Amino acid sequence: MENRLPAHIEVSGLLRTAQANGDFGMVLHKGERDSGTILIVMLDNQGLGTLFERMPQIDGSRKWTQVKIQTSDNKQEFEDYLNRRKDQDPDVWIVELTIAKAEQFIRDNLSPR
Repeated sequence: MENRLPAHIEVSGLLRTAQANGDFGMVLHKGERDSGTILIVMLDNQGLGTLFERMPQIDGSRKWTQVKIQTSDNKQEFEDYLNRRKDQDPDVWIVELTIAKAEQFIRDNLSPR
């Protein structure tokens, strides 16, 4: 099993990294301080979200994976999905990031090294 940063520290790091790059981030739902699952909603320039979650891999590692994409015709479905996740797991963190260079942010901060 891999060592893991406490959730609140990882969330803080994501927000500070975004802000240091001149971008914006905020916590939409605060979860369990140490071991809560973290979901990241990455907003595009149209305000539509892409949801990332760390998913278990066959080798036992956990990799950030795109799990849902919001489109203009499924805005409410995306919000409903986030609300269901909060209801199912009140310990979940939901972090929203508005990043100008989202692909670079994902590559530099969410991709395994």
